[in-house]
Order: sequence, then C-alpha cells, then structure tokens
Amino acid sequence: MRGLFLGRGVMVRGTTECLYRIPIRANVSYITPTSRFSGTQSDVVPITRALISVSDKSGIVELCTYLASKNVELLSTGGTAAKLREAGLACIDVSDYTGSPECLDGRVKTLHPKVHGGLLGVRGNPKHEKDMEENGIGKIDMTILNLYPFEATVAKGAAFEQCIENIDIGGPSMLRSTAKNHAFTTIVTSPDQYEEVKKCMEENNGGTTLEMRKRFAARAFSLSAAYDSAIAGWFTKELGESADVVTRVYKPEFPLKYGCNPHQKPAGILSLLNSDLPFTVLNGTPGYINLLDAANAWLLVKELREATGLAAASSFKHVSPAGAAVAVPLKDVECAAYEVTPEAAAKLTPSALAYLHTALILKKEVSDGIVAPGYTPEALEILKAKKGGKFIVLEAKADFRPDSVEYREVYGMTFSQKRNDIVITKEHMTQKVVTKGGVDALTEDAIRDMIVASICVKYTQSNSVGFAKDGMMVGVGAGQQSRVDCVKLAGRKVKTWYLRQHPKVLGLQFVEGVKRQDRVNARVRYIEGDFTAEERTRWEAQFSTVPEPLTEEEKDDFMKKATGITISSDAFFPFRDSIDHASKVGVSYVAQPGGSVQDEQVTACCDDYGMIMSFTGVRLFHH
Repeated sequence: MRGLFLGRGVMVRGTTECLYRIPIRANVSYITPTSRFSGTQSDVVPITRALISVSDKSGIVELCTYLASKNVELLSTGGTAAKLREAGLACIDVSDYTGSPECLDGRVKTLHPKVHGGLLGVRGNPKHEKDMEENGIGKIDMTILNLYPFEATVAKGAAFEQCIENIDIGGPSMLRSTAKNHAFTTIVTSPDQYEEVKKCMEENNGGTTLEMRKRFAARAFSLSAAYDSAIAGWFTKELGESADVVTRVYKPEFPLKYGCNPHQKPAGILSLLNSDLPFTVLNGTPGYINLLDAANAWLLVKELREATGLAAASSFKHVSPAGAAVAVPLKDVECAAYEVTPEAAAKLTPSALAYLHTALILKKEVSDGIVAPGYTPEALEILKAKKGGKFIVLEAKADFRPDSVEYREVYGMTFSQKRNDIVITKEHMTQKVVTKGGVDALTEDAIRDMIVASICVKYTQSNSVGFAKDGMMVGVGAGQQSRVDCVKLAGRKVKTWYLRQHPKVLGLQFVEGVKRQDRVNARVRYIEGDFTAEERTRWEAQFSTVPEPLTEEEKDDFMKKATGITISSDAFFPFRDSIDHASKVGVSYVAQPGGSVQDEQVTACCDDYGMIMSFTGVRLFHH
C-alpha cells in the first residue's frame, strides 16, 4: 500500500507486509515505504546533537555558541574540541562518546559505528531504531566539518609523504554518511553556510528544513567529488600518467542577464569549488561579454606591467583589445589629437591604481566598465556615478592564481590545454635578430614596443597583428583568415591614428555643443573622406567653417614622415606581402615567431626596407 493519506496515528503498511504505528507530527511531509530503508521523513528535523571537526576554524566558535544556546550536544575531536573549550563551551570528545581512543597517530578518530550509525540511521525505521538501541548508538543530527587542506599542501610544494598524510579519510566518510541521510541529518561543509544554519534554526524552532538539507547535501557531494578528483589528479601526475577521469566541480556565484545574445538564457558565472573568482564586483551588473573582456584586459595589462615595469592600461571590445599602452608621456601633438590638455596629462600618475585624475578622464569616455587592482575613494565615487550608476567597476585580486590547465566546453566536447602562461620578455626580442645590423640595431624603445605589441596580440583573436609606437598600440588587426588582411586592417587604423595629427585635422573648427565622441567620429570621417551626399550634409553641419578636403596627396605626403613603428604578429609571416604593406605606414621594427619556409624571403624584404626583425620563437594564437 503506497501513497496513502496521512493522519495522526495512522497505520502504515511497510514493505514487509507487517503493520507498524508511526506517531505523526504536524510537520511530517510524507512517508515513502518503498524499501527496507524507509522511515518517517520530516520537513523540519530538530537538531539535538552535532559533530564538529574542522580544519578551518573561522566562525566555528560563534556557530557552536549558538548551537549550545539551543541545547544542542556538541561532539568534537582534537584541535576543534580544544578551540571550543577555550571559548568556554562544553563538548564531548568523540573518543569518549565512542569508547574508543584515537589511534594510529590520529588516522582513526571517527571511523566507528557509534559515529556512522548515528549519522546513517533512518529515523522511524523499526529495524534501524532497534539496531541503534541495541548497540548504544545515539542519533547525530548535524555534522560540521572541513576536509584536510590537501590542495593547499600540494600547492606549497610539500613532499609526497606529507601530501599523502593530508588526504582526509574520516572527514569525507562523515560527509558522505551525513549527506546520504539528508532526509534526517544536516551536513555543513563551509563557514559561509554558518549564518544560514543559524537563521534556519531560529525560524524553525531549533530545526533545519528539508530544502536546506538537500542543498547542503548536494554541495557536500560536489565537495567530495572535487576533493577526490584533486587527489586522483595529483597522484596520477606523480606517476607521470594521464588521469582516467577528470572531475571539476563548480559553484554558481551569480546569474547573468543572458549569455552572448539575449536568447541565450540561462547564463551565469561559476567558480571552481573552494576557489575564488578573480574579480570583485564593486558596482554595476556585468554581462557575459563584459566579463570575458575584463578577464583578457586584466591579464594583458598585468603582463605588460610585469614585462616592462611600467603602469599599463587596455581597452577591450568583443574579446579583442581596442587599444593598449604603457605609461609613456604623451607628446604635445598627441595631447591635441586626443583632446587632453598637457596640464591634465601631467597629472596622470604612472600607477596601476585608478586615481582621481584618471577617473576624471574616464568620466568623459564611452565605456561599459573598468577593472583595476584598486581605487581611491574619490575615484570610485566618480566611476560609480557614470552611466546613471550602471558603470561596471571590478576590482581585480592581484594575488589570484588560476589553474595551470584550462578547460572549455563546445558542442559536447571538453577541450583542455595548458594555459598560455608564457611570459614575453626582452630576451624574446633580442635572442634572434635576423636582419642586417643584428641586435645592435634595436633601441630600448623599440624593444619596449615589440614587447607591448606582442603581449597585445597574445590576447587578440587570431589571426592577428598589432602595431605599436611610443609604448601604445596604434592599430590592431584581429580575427582574419589571411595574415596580410590583418596587416591591411590594422594598417588602416595606423594611418588614421597618424593622420589625426595632421595640421588640417587638428585645425577643424566645430560648432559649440558637438559632443566629444561626435568630434572624434567627424575627424575620422574627414580623414577617410568617402562621404555619401546625405552623410556629407550632416557632417558639414558640425563645423562653424566647412573644412577643405584632406587630399590623397596631402595624406601620402604626411604618411611619409611616419617612422619608428613596430609590428608584431601572432604567427609567422608566410609571404613578403605583409611586410610590403607594413612599409606604407612607417614600420621600422618587426617581431614574429619565425618558422616559415619563406623566412629568408621575408627577411630579405625587411632588409630592402631597412626594417629590423626579431624571431621570437613563440607563436601566440588566441581563440
């Protein structure tokens, strides 16, 4: 007889066909007599006895103080018991409770029927109740534990034997027993759950709800899976073999409005269990692509600073850099082109922190958000007010260390690879200079620009090339199937950047009230010059005096003055055509991996134009 209506004192037929009476409390949800392990399942289970054994003792005294105030009996072990007694809390040693002392240097503490029987016993099951009574096993309603810090021990470079000793046995056993029996027992595995436990008990007369117990059990099993996976992965690595199974357990951190597109729902950000996210959200609601941009931008500027010793900044759009630079003072003509007064430029401090003057500059720029390792209070308030309070402000955790192997799921396949953690340095630019003059032909400024351009293309969708001058990117060509098309795309941006310094461009007279971004766009269209009739009418309306055209001859004459520009490529140049085109925009220095069958031809082409080329030996594809 199954699924029958419940009333007080109802007679229920068990699977053994015998009848037994269950004293039904008002909070009983249902009875599931589907196996010999069936019993009464309550929504709220009172907590009368708790077992505590934690390696991370943060917040444990406060939680146990609360439990003691609810007349919960506390069982504990070793250092946890000592910590509780120091705080004046009464607790019973597990060894006293079981009647069996700790042994084997502490390897055996809780592996005892009085512990696991108390956790696994099904409440309301006559057989279980009888066994527990006959063996003196009391019910344990809650287990609070952390596992030995195995991964932290490995990360410290501990010896093999020490890592082995930090493999927890009793903890995972209690965790699984408690989580399996979550219908009646509560498993608590992290200090970030303590407040919820107290709140739940406070609202439920000293008990926990089935909904919370299920959630906590799911998290516990995830923790157990991640823990065992870490051990298996480490052990297999020690043996020099590939792991048969890789388990990665994620913890949902916060939902996203949608993924790449509005119809891609649900979406969210997750962290690896027991790991932090690399950012803290200080303001705004970041989206899927915002966070992809933030991650790549932060890595780029972090590597620029490490490689050059200079403060760095970058701007990203759709997971490729729109610009990047290190702290090299702007020339007066560049200040004029960017509408930054020399006085304002002089106030910009060469620091990775976002200071007040930096925030004032950013306040005028079109942007969705910012990521930095820190903010002054004044700067943070300015940034938080941008975009009507919706400007995204992320604080990067400078000490965050990602795993060495990264994973990606695409169409039912999981890709794994070693993270591209190669550090681009001066040595890459000087170890193999293949053009005339050799390494002596490279200046320190050129080496810096080679580094800047190479790190930039490392974080640009491939195929990609990047042009740099005076510590800043002046053209990026991303995501093209043909390398020469990358050069042409980025070269067009270089030409526009340089022509913005042309006297006729700097001399454009706008009517009052034209917004800054509209002025930027108007200058670019003036340089390009390919207006439709309708577009020209609207463009001319922005000026107090309609400007004379910037002729092709004037552009060509001005571009002849361009020099000292660096180009870096994420892979080798397969033909000389890329170098031929680069020569048109003032390129003097080339950084590329080398390795093409056409290397000699490309080297000869660089010599023809008087360019200096370095083979870095490092390909930098990014997808």
